[in-house]
Amino acid sequence: MKKVGILLALLVLLVMGSSFANLTVIMVTDTGGLGDKSFNDSAWAGVQMAVKKLGVVGNVVQSYEQADYVPNLEDAADIADVVVGVGFMMQDALKKVAPEYPNTKFIFVDGVVDAPNVLSYTFKEQEGAFLVGYLAAAMTKTGKVGYVGGIPIPPVKRYEFGYRAGVKAYNVWKNKNVEVLTGYVNSFSDAEKGKSMTETQFGEGADIVFAAAGLSGLGTIKAAQEKGVGSGYFAIGVDQDQDYLAPGCVLASAMKRVDNAVYYGIEAAVKGTFKGEHKVIGMKEKGIGISPMTYTKQFVPKEVLHELDVIKAKIADGTIKVPATEEEFKAFMPPKIEF
Repeated sequence: MKKVGILLALLVLLVMGSSFANLTVIMVTDTGGLGDKSFNDSAWAGVQMAVKKLGVVGNVVQSYEQADYVPNLEDAADIADVVVGVGFMMQDALKKVAPEYPNTKFIFVDGVVDAPNVLSYTFKEQEGAFLVGYLAAAMTKTGKVGYVGGIPIPPVKRYEFGYRAGVKAYNVWKNKNVEVLTGYVNSFSDAEKGKSMTETQFGEGADIVFAAAGLSGLGTIKAAQEKGVGSGYFAIGVDQDQDYLAPGCVLASAMKRVDNAVYYGIEAAVKGTFKGEHKVIGMKEKGIGISPMTYTKQFVPKEVLHELDVIKAKIADGTIKVPATEEEFKAFMPPKIEF
């Protein structure tokens, strides 16, 4: 009954819009769902951008648990021209479903499925994380910063190692010894756990905590917000520019332009240039970066802002190769940089 209900609802919406568009798009969320102000919301923003600019009909299906992935993808593929699958944990499900629907185009964010009808996007999350790690190390007053991850899947681990590498580079270049506390809440949808872990890290001496945890990361922002503007405690946001969620309490956000990736994939389907391939997006491609720090830039010394600009350029041109795995992090030695 559940499957029939979902299919009927989607079919009604798509039929209603069919006179206005030649292409229909359905996005299947991961378990974090819409409202995370982060990863899923960013992907949905890409679909909405395509609705506005390309005239496609767009809709979304929520996944509440991993068991929903296969039926949700199948439901979407039954009636849509393009299906957007969101999240690394959907990879196995998409590997199963995509071959069953060879005439449906799939856009997959944060994982890779090698199939002629799947356009896969992965990101160099570690590059944006390096920037906020360097910033956190430069701004900490306690000499300790924190990292709160959701589930330790590859994209989240890339955020962790990039962040730790940014702190490591600061220590090497500035002859400092900033420490990093790390922890995982093992959920992308539990803001209370994210808040509790952040408060624990604050209690252990960290004054700046970066969360790469989807909806769980909103708890980190809440913990910093409760400390108050001017307290010296900050959260660091992820994926989208989350600075506005707690003005003055979110130091910066490591940005990942999932919205643009999804939009470009849909655009390719509209134009007839869509093909199954794997695209990796980083700072060079302008798909990874750091927020403009609208509410906190005045707190950051001009020297540090200049250094961040230099680092961005050095990452983009390949001078700084940011580690993405534990093995790469252990071997990472920051190159000499002239600021």
